[in-house]
Amino acid sequence: MTEMPTRMRALLFLNGTGLFILAISIGWIWFFALLNAIVLWPLPIDIPVTIPDDGRAWRMAHMEGITQGLLLMALGLGGQFMRLKPKQYVWLFWSSLVTGWLFTVPTIFNAIYGTRGLAFGGGPFKAGLANDVIYLTGWPPVVAVHIMLGLTVLGLWRFLKAEKG
Repeated sequence: MTEMPTRMRALLFLNGTGLFILAISIGWIWFFALLNAIVLWPLPIDIPVTIPDDGRAWRMAHMEGITQGLLLMALGLGGQFMRLKPKQYVWLFWSSLVTGWLFTVPTIFNAIYGTRGLAFGGGPFKAGLANDVIYLTGWPPVVAVHIMLGLTVLGLWRFLKAEKG
């Protein structure tokens, strides 16, 4: 068992930062959708825009980016407290990236297309091709989050067990 490689920890933190930047960008888009214009006071900019205005969907996209970004940052910083085999770290790394990015990016498309992506065919929500594609992109992170959390708990448990002994 080894400590998480420093480069892997840095890459997890970098991806978390990328998700945070995406979340801030989504926040700006949400802001412009609420105003129906690109307004950047004190600059003399007032450009009318038409952006789908589902506040719930934009909030979800914004918060997913923040939440998933923080999760990847925490894994990067907390990786020093894990003990896994090298191959397990590879699984942890990729399952973390799949979880972070694929739980975040599809929510942007939900906001744009007015879908939820919670059920194939729409379920009780708006049906359509966009909904079905978003639904299908949700399955890899649903599997990945369980791999990520299982390996995280295993790595932390091994670390604590070794520190105790």
